[in-house]
Amino acid sequence: RESDHRAWTPVSYTVTRQNATVQGLTEGKAYFFRIAAENIIGMGPFTETTKELVIRDPITVPDRPEDLEVKAVTKNSVTLTWNPPKYNGGSDITMYVLESRLIGKEKFHRVTKEKMLDRKYTVEGLKEGDTYEYRVSACNIVGQGKPSFCTKPITCKDEIAPPSLDLDFRDKLIVRVGEAFSLTGRYSGKPTPKVTWLKDDIIVKEDDRTKIKTTPTTLCLGILKSVREDSGKYCVTVENSTGSRKGFCQVNVVDRPSPPVGPVIFDEVHKDHMIVSWKPPLDDGGSEITNYIIEKRDAHRDVWMPVTSATVKTTCKIPKLLEGREYQIRIYAENLYGISDPLISDEMKAKDRFRVPDAPEQPIIKDVTKESAVVIWNKPYDGGKPITNYIVEKKETMATRWVRVTKDPIFPSTQFKVPDLLEGCQYEFRVSAENEIGVGDPSPPSKPIFARDPIAKPSPPVNPEAVDKTKNSVDLSWQPPRHDGNGKIIGYLVEYQKVGDEEWKKANLTADSCPETKYKVTGLTEGLTYKFRVKAVNAAGESEPAYVPDPVEVKDRLEPPELILDANMAREQHVKAGDTLRLSAVIKGVPFPKVSWKKEDHEVSPKADIEVTGVGSKLEIRNTVHEDGGIYSLTVENPAGSKTVSVKVVVLDKPGPPRNLQISEVRSDSCYLTWMEPEDDGGSVITNYVVERKDVASAQWVAVSSSSKKRSHMAKYLIEGTQYLFRVAAENQFGRGPYVETLKPIKAIDPLHPPGPPKNLHHVDVDKTEVSLVWNRPDRDGGAEITGYLVEYQEDGADEWTKFQTVPMLDCVVTGL
Repeated sequence: RESDHRAWTPVSYTVTRQNATVQGLTEGKAYFFRIAAENIIGMGPFTETTKELVIRDPITVPDRPEDLEVKAVTKNSVTLTWNPPKYNGGSDITMYVLESRLIGKEKFHRVTKEKMLDRKYTVEGLKEGDTYEYRVSACNIVGQGKPSFCTKPITCKDEIAPPSLDLDFRDKLIVRVGEAFSLTGRYSGKPTPKVTWLKDDIIVKEDDRTKIKTTPTTLCLGILKSVREDSGKYCVTVENSTGSRKGFCQVNVVDRPSPPVGPVIFDEVHKDHMIVSWKPPLDDGGSEITNYIIEKRDAHRDVWMPVTSATVKTTCKIPKLLEGREYQIRIYAENLYGISDPLISDEMKAKDRFRVPDAPEQPIIKDVTKESAVVIWNKPYDGGKPITNYIVEKKETMATRWVRVTKDPIFPSTQFKVPDLLEGCQYEFRVSAENEIGVGDPSPPSKPIFARDPIAKPSPPVNPEAVDKTKNSVDLSWQPPRHDGNGKIIGYLVEYQKVGDEEWKKANLTADSCPETKYKVTGLTEGLTYKFRVKAVNAAGESEPAYVPDPVEVKDRLEPPELILDANMAREQHVKAGDTLRLSAVIKGVPFPKVSWKKEDHEVSPKADIEVTGVGSKLEIRNTVHEDGGIYSLTVENPAGSKTVSVKVVVLDKPGPPRNLQISEVRSDSCYLTWMEPEDDGGSVITNYVVERKDVASAQWVAVSSSSKKRSHMAKYLIEGTQYLFRVAAENQFGRGPYVETLKPIKAIDPLHPPGPPKNLHHVDVDKTEVSLVWNRPDRDGGAEITGYLVEYQEDGADEWTKFQTVPMLDCVVTGL
């Protein structure tokens, strides 16, 4: 059957041999064939040819190969390529035979010994400078065909060609963030050039997003998911030994901008509008900002209202506000590629807030001469309206009235040279700012300056000398410099140097710590020798040093102690109780003496404050009491001797309580009080005593006497039968002392005595064993009612009286006689 048909066509049914000739085929067509065996029973299965068979003339050798070309030449090799012959002779090509001939020779020699089917071959091992020509033949099953046409003569030498570069990209490329981009091209050159990629003059390295692919003829740089940082100037360099070529591309990876930079500044705030400003985004997304979108929102509502979306300025007027409401402002930046995230302001209340400008800060004065000075200040807050003028005023320091330095406006400069100053006068300056609302408060006055020409450094101090010394200090003294450099001497710097050292050390760090022409250098080492020098300092700087002529050995100068008593250290010191006792004295001596205070040869009371300074000592007792009196002594002592002074201190106070209060001669209406003077009269004479009484049933004391100078008193006008307590206090010129009180109350009654004898005793009847007696009452009852009469009898001649009985009446019958 034909290869493009499905139907099989029978060729013969009577073939008994194992071959057959098929007639009637068409040249050039392809056929499949099949054969089956047959016997009496029937036909067996077919066997089919595996490949189609094209009907051609009988097989010949192949045609000659075509297009033999030289692809590369070096000093010792040649690379050749060719195409197969147009007709393979009716049989597949089994190999190619490559031959070469050295120019000048007649014969071709086979280059390859092995079987070669590739149509590319590099002839190696050639000699530099030799010239060859080449040809190639194809072989099939029949044999070797005709050779190809020969190449041109080829001389073995390195081929050189400068690099060439053909780019697929333009000078500029714009890419959206997140997209991929690639830079591709083709190149050539001999020897093969080296390809290098740079971005902004830095070599590009491969990473997760950056891919570089280079073949012998093509180059490619690819970047996945680009970001803004991928923007830059890309450069590809193709270089070999003959030269180099470069290609450039400015890649701009664009995105929407970043938000505007805050904070939102409220330049002006009014009751119905505001003016706000902001700063452009830090990143414009690689594309110029086309406009800003501004929105406003009432702080108590959720809705944002548009203000404008057509401004390219970084300031905007927010109109149509309601007075008293608080607003927020929201600002977006927009470019060709999108809108940024918003910048949101703080809340701001819509209200007029214009006022006069604030007071500037304290101005600074510079460049002072004898007739002018430059005043410099900082711009203050303008109160909501632009500042239109500054007013500079001056006054002499001791004057009270400020005077404007010029009537001309001063703006926008924040400094002014004030003319027409009087040499030697001291001036202060102040500045006020003015806007359309009015003139603001003036600044604080500047530091005072003297109108005088700039000063120079002073001359050195005069005649420095060491005037005193101790084991760790030296006292220096000097005269002021002859020339102060037209500036006030601020003070002096004192320096010292240990003999043998090179370094000078500062005794004081700043000149103003030594304003006088003397200084005590402390912290020196006993026994060492030091040099000293002094510099004068004014506002212009330090003078040259003046040296103390001779080195000074540091050691104590011995002077015995000396006490110069203050007035409060007289022989006797009186102080009122409750007041403060102060004892003080000036102390001299080298080294400074040790100071000790004593009272009656004992330590002074802990309540005493004792202060010792470098020139004296002071003892102070606050709220003195009588016990603080006594003999106080001050002792000062150093290795050269000692000295002691004493003072008697009398603390004047109210007297103590009287002693030994006694009551006698108690009557029904009076009694007699006696006492002794107090042990302590308070340092002052007792002027009088105060006597008081109190009914025990009463809480109130009643004065009996307040002016008695004696130590006894008759208390009269008592109520008979009442019980009384008495107390007595002493008084001096400082007041009344404490009372002394009777321990037990006394009762106001007359004292009791035995009654007088009954009168007119006589008998009125007599019997043999009894006698009836009567009598009269006695003249006195002894101060108490008579309770009875005792009747006694005695036998005549006997010594003893015998008690009979006590009877209540004025009569009695004595029985049992």
